[in-house]
Amino acid sequence: MSERSSDDVVRSVTAAFESAYGSAPTGVWSAPGRVNLIGEHTDYNGGLCLPIALPHRTFAAVSRRDDDLLRVSSAQQDGVVEVALDDISADTPGGWASYVAGVLWALRRDGLAVGGLDVLVDSTVPLGAGLSSSAALECSVAAAASDLFGLGLLESTEGRARLAARCVEAENDIAGAPTGGMDQSAALLCGEAAALLLDCRSGDTRQVPFDLDGAGCVLLVTDTRAEHALVDGQYAARRDACEQAARALGVDTLREIDPSGLDDALARLDDDEVRRRVRHVVTEIERVTQTVEALGSGDLDEVGRLFDASHASLRDDYEVSCEELDVATGTARRHGALGARMTGGGFGGSCIAIVRADDADAVAAAIAEAFAEQGFTAPASFTVTASAPAARDR
Repeated sequence: MSERSSDDVVRSVTAAFESAYGSAPTGVWSAPGRVNLIGEHTDYNGGLCLPIALPHRTFAAVSRRDDDLLRVSSAQQDGVVEVALDDISADTPGGWASYVAGVLWALRRDGLAVGGLDVLVDSTVPLGAGLSSSAALECSVAAAASDLFGLGLLESTEGRARLAARCVEAENDIAGAPTGGMDQSAALLCGEAAALLLDCRSGDTRQVPFDLDGAGCVLLVTDTRAEHALVDGQYAARRDACEQAARALGVDTLREIDPSGLDDALARLDDDEVRRRVRHVVTEIERVTQTVEALGSGDLDEVGRLFDASHASLRDDYEVSCEELDVATGTARRHGALGARMTGGGFGGSCIAIVRADDADAVAAAIAEAFAEQGFTAPASFTVTASAPAARDR
């Protein structure tokens, strides 16, 4: 877990760019990772989700080129990846650079005039932690491209939403990860001290105040170090099951299943696994609505109860938890957390817990001790606040 400040990373990524490419970058842009408070695996079902932007960010030092060549390098990787924009595909350039190349591919496909770039990235978003390091990478580069090619997309909510949609296409079509749109929307649209209520059917967004300080609480994130990969087929299998169910029920997305009609809908499905997937999605969308109401009334105990219910649903009905996530959430609850749940796509990654500020260190220590007892890799726990969206830093 990096303790580097944003100013430190801006300086280091600028120096690394100069070393890699022989000149100073035109600027540095960054985008945040995210934690989803609740609303997991609802985005590709037209549902609701409630992410916040993290203070941990991916930084991109970027300069515009006079040709259509993209050169990409990273403080975390050796070497420079080069690809002509016309050659970008699901196979080229491959690897992590495809997330960057896909952004330019998607912008061009949208009819926007973009050319070649030199890019060097560095990040304080933990990799493999389920905190959306991939969307942070995409959105930092998208923000740079918008400014460097005069697209003006950072200047309005509508423009930022358009950028987010292009980043989703980059991840789906070029990087090969069939994610929904929550992560990119969070990176580009979240605000400080607020969660983003995102309606993935309409695209509408609303800022929901989220500042636990006044209640004497904090949001504790635990990176379980149980790494996950959304391109390993498990995520895609869940998405396919939901689309299969929607077809069988005669609806465009599972968002159209009202909670009051859930039992009837489940009775019309003949596969028990698909039934459980549907039950999670429909009840999870309802939990988002209930969480927004509870935050509005300051009822953090109710928010905690909804966190717990969400985790149980993800564990039992959607089957995307893992032993490390279950140990972390259960330990947090036993040591006083108001509620705890896995966050992100699952199969590893991170959990979140609402804890009283005075208890945060003790809860983190208890989780670490429980992991040691189980023989797991030591976790990393840290508190976070709702932070700012993608922007230019220098």
